[in-house]
Amino acid sequence: MKVGLYIATQFTPGTDVAAARADMTEQVRAARRSGFSSLWTPHHYLTHPMQMLQPIPTLAYLLREADGMTIGPNILVMPLLNPVHVAEDAVTLDLLSGGRYVLGIGAGYREAEFDAFDVPLSERVKRITESVELMRRLWTEDRVTYRGKIFSVDDLGIGLKPLQKNGPPIWLAGVVDAAVKRAARIGDAWFITNFAHLSTLVRQMKLYRETLGEVRKPLPQEVPIIRECYVGPTRRQALAECRAALQYKYSAYASWGLDKQSSGAESFDQPFEDLARDRFIIGEKSFVKEEVARYNELIGVNHFIMRVQWPGLPQANVVRTISTLGEIFA
Repeated sequence: MKVGLYIATQFTPGTDVAAARADMTEQVRAARRSGFSSLWTPHHYLTHPMQMLQPIPTLAYLLREADGMTIGPNILVMPLLNPVHVAEDAVTLDLLSGGRYVLGIGAGYREAEFDAFDVPLSERVKRITESVELMRRLWTEDRVTYRGKIFSVDDLGIGLKPLQKNGPPIWLAGVVDAAVKRAARIGDAWFITNFAHLSTLVRQMKLYRETLGEVRKPLPQEVPIIRECYVGPTRRQALAECRAALQYKYSAYASWGLDKQSSGAESFDQPFEDLARDRFIIGEKSFVKEEVARYNELIGVNHFIMRVQWPGLPQANVVRTISTLGEIFA
């Protein structure tokens, strides 16, 4: 099994983000030293009052520190972006990383972002489907003529070609069943999100595998999952230490409307211990190790991308979790 670092690029108001560059660099160095396989950065726009760095420039900044690690966005809100731009960025980072770039994308959900970009929410599926089709052709063909309902290219091509055959792998995030099926049909992997509840994932993994069978595709070698993860001396202390930072983050998610259609275990509106159960991996070293094994057994995931910092969590605690995860996955 592999472990990756989902680096925090979101900061509370008043944080000196320029000074936080040193913290991010230290985290990547600690992850690389601890044997982490990958590095990932999140994506959103217009997050005030939360401060947020954008993913592609951040990956480029950290690229040398992550030498030898897979890198990628986690995840780009693809319907807001032009696939030609994304394809060009992907080729560039694929080459600069030595063929270790993965393009993580998703459909998005924040109405404010779509309104700001003048993109109808109703076009999300059409835009993401056309984008995948066009990007794959741009990576593999010298000149492309493409006529979609949203995007078009007339006998043009990218001069650069990626190191990876057929271009960077495209991992599609999916929360609802339709998106999970779409990930099986047009993606190279289903990118399981950080907030998905384990009880739902057991059912959806069965759906994903069934859909792969329908389109005659094998299960990918890498089955990735994103989890919020924190390691402390005891489970009780670990929960206490990361509670405020995680609650701040999930309050932001709720204010953005992420769980407005959810209920029961999927809802964010519940006591912190209940929210964390079967959604976050928080506890002492032995508990975290057991949880990793349980997730692997229940849903077959083998690449755990751990977010170990949220706005306000001290740097020393973050580095401690990174180092301990290195021991768990050694």
